[in-house]
This record gives sequence, structure tokens and C-alpha cells, in this order.
Amino acid sequence: MDIKTLQYFLAVASEESITKAAERLHMTQPPLSRQLKDLEEELGKQLFIRGNRKTTLTEDGFILRKRAEEIVELIEKAKAELSISSENISGDIYIGGAETEGIRFISKIIFSMQKKYPHICIHINSGHAEDITEKIDNGIFDFGIFIEPADMSKYDFLRLPYTDIWGLLVRKDNPLSKKNFISPEDLLNIPIIISNQAMVRNEIAGWLGSGYEKLDIKATYNLLFNASIMVEEGIGNALCLDRIIKTEKSDTLSFIPLKPKMEVGVMIAWKKYQVFSKASSVFINELQNNYNK
Repeated sequence: MDIKTLQYFLAVASEESITKAAERLHMTQPPLSRQLKDLEEELGKQLFIRGNRKTTLTEDGFILRKRAEEIVELIEKAKAELSISSENISGDIYIGGAETEGIRFISKIIFSMQKKYPHICIHINSGHAEDITEKIDNGIFDFGIFIEPADMSKYDFLRLPYTDIWGLLVRKDNPLSKKNFISPEDLLNIPIIISNQAMVRNEIAGWLGSGYEKLDIKATYNLLFNASIMVEEGIGNALCLDRIIKTEKSDTLSFIPLKPKMEVGVMIAWKKYQVFSKASSVFINELQNNYNK
């Protein structure tokens, strides 16, 4: 199995037609069909369901598609990095990030770096910790931004000079919006929207003590913007971090912090012993220089 075979496979998966994929690849249909057959024999798996009108992926085909896309992306990334000259540093940096106000610190680093190296492009992808760690491990992301608690045993990391505070996002017409803080007892008889991350749920459970099992959880989220709309529509009240949804000028939403206070740190991490591209090396140097100021 080589990169060209994976590219053939991805073309057919995308087009859902061997004929259309062959046209896209500027080749005839028989050799493309033979390449796919050889790939299936090599893996010992059926990858496609060949119909009269459409060629669709099997379950094994979907698994291969995900990994093939990652492999092709890594190879293209490596080619781009190797083509960069040391005199004119350029390239792409991929950062996976949790939703946090700590991105402001990273943004300042990016702004400072791009004044010196304007041809470096930053790609930010939001997601939860499990997705971010998988893509760092697979080389898709160069860096990840994590909110505590997070398992950093496999990574080098820096703690950012930011902390986030947990609280409850509610509608302004909710009587809870008049409170200065939310106690564990306040959560027990109201509909709740909570993060779908296991570590976050564990932290909330620890803060609540024995009351977690009594929560009336109506929905979960991985991006808070979507949860904020559910709050506006009356589905529930979202346990979340402060400052991600700007409530100061909102006509509909309020944020009330938890008490006892639940404060968490923010970290940026990367794989141990990682070989950085020139662009990533510039970024990490800028990060460390500003961190020590």
C-alpha cells in the first residue's frame, strides 16, 4: 500500500464512482479498478460496495478513509515543510484548541510572530480534549490548547498566564440570573446542559459531591456556542467556562460563577521529542520568550 494507492482510494470514496474518479485522476477505469482490488486483497477487507449507480464505502472502508486522509495530509505537510528555505521562513502551524479565553495569549504570540514572519499561516481547530490529543499523536496538530484537568504525561507543555472560571449560563428572565453565585443546591432542580467530556463531568461531579447523580441533564455539548443557543431556546442552563460567550452586552443571557469557586488553568502542549518544522520552531521560541517576560 503506497501513497498513490491511497490517493486512488480517496478519489473513489469522494466521487462514489470509479468512472468519475478515473476521469478526475486522468486515467482509465480498468487500472483504477485493479488498484482497488489489489488494495482490498492486501488488507483482506472489502472496502467498497459496488452498485449499478454508486460505489459506497463499507464500514472497513470508512475506517481506512479516515486514516488515509490523515496520511495524505501528513505527506503534503512534510513536502511543504521541506520546501521552505531558511532565509524566508513560511509554512503552516496547526493548533487544536479548547474554547477558552486563553486563546488571547496565543493570539498575541501569533501577532508578534507574524510581524517578523508574515508568510507563516496559523490554523486553529476547536474541539474537545480527546480529539485534540488524537490529532497531536497522529501528527495532524502541532500544538494543543487544553483546559485542566488534562493528562499531560505524553506531552511537553507550558501553563498559560490565564485561568478560567466555571459557572452557569442562564437566560436573563431566569430567577437564577439575579444571584451573585451558584451553589450546588441551585443545580439540583433545574434542567442542565453539560460538556460531553468525561474529565469535565468528573470535575463537576467532584465539585457537587454526592449531588451529581441528581442532576437533570437535558443535553450535552462540545462547543459552547451551540449550547448557548439551547439556553436561549429554554432547553436548559449550561455549566460552562466564563468569557467564551460574551454576556456583558447580551439581552438574553447571564453568567453566574459557581461557589465554592471552581477555577482551572490553561495549557499549550506538544508531543515530547517532537521534531518541529521551521514555522513551528519559530512559534515555540516566540511562545517561550513571551512566557518568560
